[in-house]
Amino acid sequence: MIRWPAVHALILAGGSGTRFWPLSRRRRPKQLLALEGEGSLLRATVERLAPLVEPQGVWVCTTRELAPQVRAELPEVPAEQVLAEPVGRNTAPAIGWAVRTLLDARGDGVVAVLPADHRVGNAAAFRQTLATAVRLAGERRRILTLGVRPRWPETGYGYLEVAETLDPATGLARVAAFTEKPDAPTARRFLESGGYLWNAGIFVCPAGLLLEQLARFESGISRGLDEIAARPERLDEVYPGLPAVSIDHGVMERLEELATLPLECEWSDLGSWEALADLLAGPGGESATRGEVVEIDGAGNLLWAEEGVVAAVGVRDLVVVRTGDAVLVVPRERSQQVREVVAELRRRGREELL
Repeated sequence: MIRWPAVHALILAGGSGTRFWPLSRRRRPKQLLALEGEGSLLRATVERLAPLVEPQGVWVCTTRELAPQVRAELPEVPAEQVLAEPVGRNTAPAIGWAVRTLLDARGDGVVAVLPADHRVGNAAAFRQTLATAVRLAGERRRILTLGVRPRWPETGYGYLEVAETLDPATGLARVAAFTEKPDAPTARRFLESGGYLWNAGIFVCPAGLLLEQLARFESGISRGLDEIAARPERLDEVYPGLPAVSIDHGVMERLEELATLPLECEWSDLGSWEALADLLAGPGGESATRGEVVEIDGAGNLLWAEEGVVAAVGVRDLVVVRTGDAVLVVPRERSQQVREVVAELRRRGREELL
């Protein structure tokens, strides 16, 4: 097992999960849902890390509202390693605070930072790439991000422009530039060029190095973290005032020496009901179903009954989701617009549905 001098995993498990409404809610976001199989996405994230990272090396950053559920979902992870933000301040403060906490508790080591709500079809291939990233990050003392070879011109992902190869044996390459969520023509050009990777939102680096770069580029966040470390009882006072900056904008896009490894593991961020429908669909355009469903003369649908029955007759390529208090009906190709429903419900003051 790799030890340099220690390997940690930091799992980001906050967020509201609006794209899977009405199944996902503020108190039950996407990472706590069992969208494929019986276990939640959060549990799957922890399980596929072993044996590279055992539960004692796992840290989770979440919200205070979700922390009890996260601890119940992951009883093998030490309770004190489930860190609850007082308020959401985007990923740079969250990651900085969590990495500072684990470094103070355990000393330096390589940390892998990864979202809690992604899907990996080939866990063994994922671990192999992650182990290589851990080794290279430790040996070369640099920050590495994992990228996925584009399979279609996706406009909902960020892209990494790949420059020269740094290590032919592993495929390690320099990142020339980030592009956030390009328009459709640009995404197609990126795909056809063969010189870009999707940004999987997973990166690996020595913990101390990450904090050095955060101090270099986002001194306001770094100073606040120093205050919290000196007086932890001031967390609720200091943390809300930290600049709300993403780790990509705050650090990654500003690095001169960022590198990437290609990740081939049937990865998906499961960013919409359509993405889930693609994953669960049967052969020949069969519909995907969950719960008690009656379908007559239909195809290509995702029909999900958390409670009661969903019945569909003569329809195709729809998403129909029923919970105890809401029903969603949307064409698959427009499932990204579910967030507009959430926004409208919030405008109407229907907080009980969020």
